[in-house]
Amino acid sequence: MTPEQRISTSISKRAISLLLLALALLPADAQKLFRLEKDSIPLMRGFQVSFDLVGAAQLMLSDYGQYEGALRLNLHDQWFPVFELGYGKANHEADPVREIAYKTAAPYFRVGVDFNLLKQKHQANRLFAGFRYAYTSYNIDVWRNDFPDPVWKWPSGFGVFDLSCYQHWAEVVFGLDAQILGPFHLGWSVRYRQRLAHSEGELGNSWYVPGYGTQDTSNISATFNVIIDI
Repeated sequence: MTPEQRISTSISKRAISLLLLALALLPADAQKLFRLEKDSIPLMRGFQVSFDLVGAAQLMLSDYGQYEGALRLNLHDQWFPVFELGYGKANHEADPVREIAYKTAAPYFRVGVDFNLLKQKHQANRLFAGFRYAYTSYNIDVWRNDFPDPVWKWPSGFGVFDLSCYQHWAEVVFGLDAQILGPFHLGWSVRYRQRLAHSEGELGNSWYVPGYGTQDTSNISATFNVIIDI
């Protein structure tokens, strides 16, 4: 089996596992789960546009974060296909702890679907579970400033610049959105993320991956969204 086939098989197995985990969060009645309710409500019910405040706040308060927006279609107030697009960046300067500076900036995207868990689906408030597939391709700069070697006194800095990387990952999502006034909603989501495949050259794990976050934190992330229901 070639390396490409092994990567493809690994992605497939992990994606299937995450999909099964997402389905486990949904109602147990499979017949009702995979068909739309039969009533007079039309199939196409509009769409939502949203903007995440958590990533933007991270970017303002720390040395990494992202701007992210989303488009969600509303099918019968039951299924919500989702496309999320963002731009993540990090500019971490060397400090006494890490001693290594790190810089990257790149777009990313996620695609997936949410399912409305509420029994009364045709209302403004929604409780949902779903999944996402995500991908980003990015370049990184990593360096350590020159300083004298404590023994030999020669400079011991190093640097790798414009190193090409990519990452595929999947997310299981649980969240809600609530109507505040008219089409204006607020919502949040909690996400479990799992890396599927990646390439980061000889450096190993990147400190920060656009859209995924820092590699030294847990696999749990969250969003808080401003939403317009159209």
